[in-house]
Amino acid sequence: MPLASASSDSQISHAPLAIQRAGLIEYATALETQRLIHKEVAEGVRPNTLLLLEHPSVYTAGKRTSESEKPVDGTPVINVDRGGKITWHGPGQLVGYPIVKLAKPTELVGFVREIEAGLIRVCGEFGLETQRVDGRSGVWICDEKGERKIAAIGIRVATGVSMHGFALNVNPDLTEFNRIIPCGIEDASVTSLQQELGRDISIDEVAPVVEKYLYETLVKVSA
Repeated sequence: MPLASASSDSQISHAPLAIQRAGLIEYATALETQRLIHKEVAEGVRPNTLLLLEHPSVYTAGKRTSESEKPVDGTPVINVDRGGKITWHGPGQLVGYPIVKLAKPTELVGFVREIEAGLIRVCGEFGLETQRVDGRSGVWICDEKGERKIAAIGIRVATGVSMHGFALNVNPDLTEFNRIIPCGIEDASVTSLQQELGRDISIDEVAPVVEKYLYETLVKVSA
């Protein structure tokens, strides 16, 4: 399904936050659409919007990524203007792009913490205990097996409106992370809902829960 333009009726909510599920979308296409929606939200001609989608396999590198953290086998990497470092996106990973006018646009850390809180509640809905880790963004599982990242976050705010967002590992091929140092963190691993729960779980099962809790979070911090 193509991503909706500002005039589309395919969004499931219009005020104060529109939510759109877009299916499997090439990263470059989604990035172009994010920029269009960002412009329209900033101009006040489109409501705050949350895009939920999946990407075909792709590595993206935030502004703080060093060359040593990228694949050494020549695998292409797309450099983007979000915060954070390198990560992988692919099928089985639910990606969310909140494009919202923030009530406190200078408090980016607080915005990231709110997204983390929403994703922690999502994981809790499936019986999984997750948490924040001091000094590290995202959502983590911390137990006797060590620290494992289940959701990554990378945000950019321009003209008071956010873009880029979060990636929740539902049931992806986690071996794709082995080619990189995910988020620049060498002493922790990456996990997924499916791996931690020990059962099959689908994007369709998780997406409505993400919509519920991220709606609550984003409405709270948006203007």
